[in-house]
Amino acid sequence: MSVTGSAGAVHAAAHTHPQARGRIVLGGVAAGVLLAVLWSYEFVDHVIGDNVANALLGHDAKATAIGGTVAGLVFAFVSGLAGTFTACNIAMAAAVGPMSQAGGAGATRAGLRGLLRPVGWLTVGMVAVSAVYGFVGVLLGDRLPQLSTDTVGGLPVRLIQSMVVFGVIGLAFVYLGLAALGTLPDPFAHRPVARVVVLGALVGGFLIGRPYPLFNKLFHWAVDTGNPLYGAGAFVLQSLGNIAIVAALFALIIVATRGRFIQWLAASPTRTAAVTGALLIALGVFMVVYWDVRLPAMFDYGWFPTMPYNAR
Repeated sequence: MSVTGSAGAVHAAAHTHPQARGRIVLGGVAAGVLLAVLWSYEFVDHVIGDNVANALLGHDAKATAIGGTVAGLVFAFVSGLAGTFTACNIAMAAAVGPMSQAGGAGATRAGLRGLLRPVGWLTVGMVAVSAVYGFVGVLLGDRLPQLSTDTVGGLPVRLIQSMVVFGVIGLAFVYLGLAALGTLPDPFAHRPVARVVVLGALVGGFLIGRPYPLFNKLFHWAVDTGNPLYGAGAFVLQSLGNIAIVAALFALIIVATRGRFIQWLAASPTRTAAVTGALLIALGVFMVVYWDVRLPAMFDYGWFPTMPYNAR
């Protein structure tokens, strides 16, 4: 199946039975809300993230100063890898379905290089955004809310930026999910590669709102160097670290199933649309609910249910 044919199949799948679409939408929304309730940032940020970074760097990633350009670039990639499963990055898993579509069924006969083509398109969109933000971020420095230590109404300014950025990206994910199901107009109905590039750009945009402590440390280092090219390079490496595990898992699934995973999706346009739409809606809703409902509730702005292990 060609890329164009794959896109046409996805577009045709958008016109599934309204009841089926309704169940997928409701299921995605419910999954996103449930994930926001169950999520423990202490576990993913500190237990997983900090320990992974400490083990790979061989020292305390938070306490040890970044010594030099090479060390800074290494820190950028490692901290990105360590932050793979944080709440400001986990939503990139929604790109798995669209990446499968962009590969097309023909990719199963093109070898590993062909199978990794969708990952390459995702990376193009991501690198474009992260490089520009790293460059501009160094020029703006402490004028960015993300690097501020001020508070407004008890809310840290840097978290207000996170709420805005992840809220917008989450809504974009939800829209793309509804569009994949045919509920809303799909601007990428016949352009599966463009869909993946845009998703990559949204993933790159995660850096614009990321409050992850190790990323904050990297950002301050980049600003202190005064060189916007270092900022661009460091942010690109951070983003590459963010997607490394998911990209490896995607390739592993394709290779382990000998391409049957893509063939399974491509064999049923309805199934392809359902998988893509459900993932995008679930993770988009998670981002909106977690960052714009649960996070403010932590600072006594409203109420949100918590579990015994994630009350704060």
